[in-house]
Amino acid sequence: MGIVSLEELQSLRPGWRYESWRLVLTNGVFDLLHSGHVSYLEQARLLGEVLVVGLNSDASTRHIKGPLRPLLPEQERATVVAALRCVDYVTVFGQPTAEALVEALRPDVYVKGGDYAVAADQAASAPPLPDADRLPEARVVRAYGGQVVLLPYREGHSTTALIRQIVRRFGHGS
Repeated sequence: MGIVSLEELQSLRPGWRYESWRLVLTNGVFDLLHSGHVSYLEQARLLGEVLVVGLNSDASTRHIKGPLRPLLPEQERATVVAALRCVDYVTVFGQPTAEALVEALRPDVYVKGGDYAVAADQAASAPPLPDADRLPEARVVRAYGGQVVLLPYREGHSTTALIRQIVRRFGHGS
């Protein structure tokens, strides 16, 4: 348990299958861990016996979020996520999406927050309509017969909102 390589996870996977344990996989940046992250990971853990979190590397985070992110380096983010009771394993990956990770591990359940499956052009005033087909990983999961689960997004619980609040409160230079 803890922070492991993809190769280590692949060597463990046959044992989980033998035990009929459902592997749940999710992924993300997990920069500035907050209660929304914790709730999300606890819900994901309830969907199987083993929860693996794929953590975006620093380089892939910059590719996705821009040059100012991540705020914390990947090893620190991985350490914090791995310390959560609900998380069994954390592995760092360098691609912008988790498609290769999904293909390598073939989780029984792939979980993502509903906010990642909402069209960018949806009106802000309209309730978000999650659509798993917007996730590149969903195609891979469905190809081998796995399940894709979108967990509800908790409004106001995001790292971006937290960063904005910090800048508002402390960004004046004092």
